[in-house]
Amino acid sequence: VQLQASGGGLVRAGGSLRLSCEVSGRTFSRYAVAWFRQTPGKGREIVAGISRNGVRTYYADFVEGRFTISRDNGRDSVYLQMNSLKPEDTAVYSCAAEETVVAVHVGGSEGQYDFWGQGTQVTVSS
Repeated sequence: VQLQASGGGLVRAGGSLRLSCEVSGRTFSRYAVAWFRQTPGKGREIVAGISRNGVRTYYADFVEGRFTISRDNGRDSVYLQMNSLKPEDTAVYSCAAEETVVAVHVGGSEGQYDFWGQGTQVTVSS
């Protein structure tokens, strides 16, 4: 399974970005997918996750209703719409996939995910 994240960039505080994660190599609908982020000196943390059927989602507390994760199984893609961005959201954002037989499962920790893509840089200026 290969994952390719895109959509990062430089934005001012209060602005928006939409990240995309394209998954290839296996049947996309078999995987729960999540977005993680990492900054220098800080461990990787989950941002949001979505179940394989798209019904269940998970958000980290710091999201505070600003981000929305979604998926399009027809396009083998997961998206992260980020609004009201803050300078502390600056990080490298990566997507990861977990193969699961449970349609509504969303993993909340890094160790649950089997496949990872390279990240995309998000920089929020103040």
